[in-house]
Amino acid sequence: MNILDLDARWRRFNDDTRSCPCCGRQFSGLYDIGFDAPDDWAFGPRMGDADLEVSEDRLGAEFCRISGRYFLRCVLTLPLRGSDEVFAFGPWAEVPEPVFRAYLAIIDDPAAPFPPADGLLANTLPLFEEDLGTAVTLTLPDPDQRPQVTVAEGPLAEAQAQGISFDDLLDLYAAFGDDIRPHLTAD
Repeated sequence: MNILDLDARWRRFNDDTRSCPCCGRQFSGLYDIGFDAPDDWAFGPRMGDADLEVSEDRLGAEFCRISGRYFLRCVLTLPLRGSDEVFAFGPWAEVPEPVFRAYLAIIDDPAAPFPPADGLLANTLPLFEEDLGTAVTLTLPDPDQRPQVTVAEGPLAEAQAQGISFDDLLDLYAAFGDDIRPHLTAD
């Protein structure tokens, strides 16, 4: 049994048959927070599946180039204390061109090498704003998935190592514009 199972809010958050009495909203557990582009992308969102190109700059679903700088879309996970669940951010990381090219090679040849690589966090994460630009390590445990990001130091590294509380998770959602707390306490 997970300790969070004792929290009525957690049970409501994971009960897809329960409707909030104030609005009818339903929840089915954790959902990730993703970013459409690195923070430095200044040309607006992509439309549909097509890449957005402005001069030499380019934004795709997984890759980005801005003024000769290279970015990869990644996954940064935070364990949720009291459960066996993991929350995920979908940020971008700025990487050196050889790392970018190595990741592109994986598309054509999933057996191509992708050793651990250094990068910089390229999105401002809610509640971890001071970690923008912090050093990260990218690994690729599965070539069919996005690179995994590990942070070496700072509050985000601590959260990766020790996990976050359910209240921290709810604060993250609220900071990202989806304050679900009232829906989990309404009877």
